[in-house]
Parts: sequence; C-alpha cells; structure tokens
Amino acid sequence: MKKRIILCILALVAVIATLAGIKAMQIGAMINQGKKFVPPPETVTSTQAKTETWTANLTAVGTLTAVQGVTVATELVGKVVKIGFEPGTAVKKGDLLVRQDTSSEEAQLPGLAAQVKLARTELARDGKMLADKIISQSDYDKAAAAYDQAVAQVNNIRATIDKKTIHAPFTGRLGIRQVNLGQILREGDPIVTLQTLSPIFVDFTLPQQQMAQVHAGLPVQVTCDALPGETIVGRITAINPLVDSDTRTIKLQATLTNSAEKLRPGMFVNVAVVLPTRPKVLAIPATAVLYAPYGDSVFIIEAQKEGKKGMVLRQQFVRLGEKRGDFVAVTSGLKEGESIVTTGVFKLRNGQTAVIDNKLAPPFQQSPKPENN
Repeated sequence: MKKRIILCILALVAVIATLAGIKAMQIGAMINQGKKFVPPPETVTSTQAKTETWTANLTAVGTLTAVQGVTVATELVGKVVKIGFEPGTAVKKGDLLVRQDTSSEEAQLPGLAAQVKLARTELARDGKMLADKIISQSDYDKAAAAYDQAVAQVNNIRATIDKKTIHAPFTGRLGIRQVNLGQILREGDPIVTLQTLSPIFVDFTLPQQQMAQVHAGLPVQVTCDALPGETIVGRITAINPLVDSDTRTIKLQATLTNSAEKLRPGMFVNVAVVLPTRPKVLAIPATAVLYAPYGDSVFIIEAQKEGKKGMVLRQQFVRLGEKRGDFVAVTSGLKEGESIVTTGVFKLRNGQTAVIDNKLAPPFQQSPKPENN
C-alpha cells in the first residue's frame, strides 16, 4: 500500500515537472519573440520648415464713427407743416428737411418791414435837418436808435422763420424719420439722424509700449464680420496725446474710404496697423508643435543610420515666437529645410520609425477662413 502511494506521488511530481518545463519553454519563446519584435512604422504627414516674410502688424479692436454725425432737432416750438425728405436717402448741405408753421411770423414781417422803411426815411430827413442845425444831436440819435430797433425786429422775425425752416447742416445720409405732419414739436425734439458715411473714422487703442512704432500716415487694414472676405484700407490720421491712466493705452483714429457705404457708424471691426518693417521668420504649422510644461518640441524626420532603410523621428525642443493663422514662428531649435511631422505629434515618441503619407495632410493658411458648420 505504501509503495503504491509513493509511486502515485512520484508520477504526480513527474507530471508537474513536465508541465512546468513546457510552460517555461513557452515563456522563454515569448520573451525571445518580444525581444525580436519591431513595431511597425508610424504613418505621418510632413512638411519642411521654410523662411517666410511676414508683414509686421499691430492688431486691435476698433469701432466705426462718422466723420460728421448728428441727430437733427428743432430749436423752437412749432407745428410741422412740411416734411421735405425720405428716410434713408442721401441729402446735400442746405436741402430742406422740415418746415414748421411760420404763418404768424410771416404775418408780422410786412408791418415790421414798413416800420423799417419809415424809420429809414425819418433818419434820412433828420440827418439833413441836423446838418442845417434845425434839430439837436439827441433828436437825430433817437431817430437812429428807432431805425436800428426796427431793423432788429425784422431780423428777429426772419431768424425765427429760418430756425423753423430746418435744412441739412452737411451732406450725408438720413436715418429713420421721427416726426409726422401736424405734430407739435418742442425745443430739442429729434427729427432724423444724419451721418456722413464716406469717409468714415475707426477708433481703436494700442498699449503704451507700442507708441514708438506708430505715427500718423501708417496704413491700416480693417476687416469686419459683416463683410466677410473684404479688407478695407485706410491710414492713421490722429493719435491722442493723452494715455489712459487706467488701461495704459493710447487712442488712435484712422480714416477709411467708404464710397459704397458698406461700413456704418457703431460697427465693430478688427484693425491691423501695418508697420514698415517686415521680419523674416522660420514658419511651421502650429499643429506640428508638441506643447508641454517642460518645453515645446517638434519631431524631425531623419533617415535611419547604420545602414538601415526608412525614416526615424527625433524629438527636438524649440522656442516659439509670433503666431499667424495656422502657422507659428520658430526662433531657435530648428533649421530651414528640416522635415518635420505636422499632425498627430501627441502620439509619437523619440526614435520611432515613420512612413510619410501626405495624402490627408490638411491645408495650412496664414489667414484661415473656417466654414461655419
């Protein structure tokens, strides 16, 4: 019985040893296979670092204002008897806008004119009598004062008529009519807005650190969401001599041509001041940069060494400068002509093999205009 048990134990040990040996051989084979395994090359898109000339710009947000713009209003109380304009139309300086009731003043004018005529006649007669020493100087002075007073009364009535006959103070485009026939207007009641639209001003601010770079006459480029794809060119015409003590910014004003009147006062626009200097930069797509807290880097594509075929990636740390659209300038760490990976850099590693395929490479532009999807 004991011998049978011992034989069973020996047989069990032999089976376990055999299984252990087989398993050890399998693990060893897997380890050897893992050591020999070479990961497949990563498919990447690429481009070459190129030196480009970028126009130096100072960007800001601006607001359009009219060169001349007012809300035409009444000066005197009166009833509207005539409206001489159509809303939204262009008018010239002196065109009739509104006439208020002047019947009372016009009725007084003939009588006052007659008084002026009489006073003039009396003054002329008293002048002759004074020369003949028939009347005193004081009598002549009274006649002269009476004449001046009669003239003043006529001028006052005519001024009242002129104030109730409202004309366009300058050439421009009218807004929405705010009065109706028969309406009694009080002093200061609005009639219509009048704006000069061509040319037009754009007001914007720049930090005080950039004051030395700007001066009157520099060209500006203005873009607006309301006019997609259009760039309006103008020039700086005024620089405020006072720096805002709260924001430490300086206010500037540029004048734009607006013959088509597409730009309107109050619109928000983007302003770019074009500086005369045009520095050359080494530009690469912004998607080629792997941004990290310890430093920004790119992956340079190089040929493998030691007689091996294919390409290998080398991680290179760089310093970045200005951004322009889809591109960013590299100030150090990269040379012109070096081939770099442009997309998917977050999944790459140093020393990894790669295959270049630019069929699906996205287009990179300095002024991208993404579709509104």
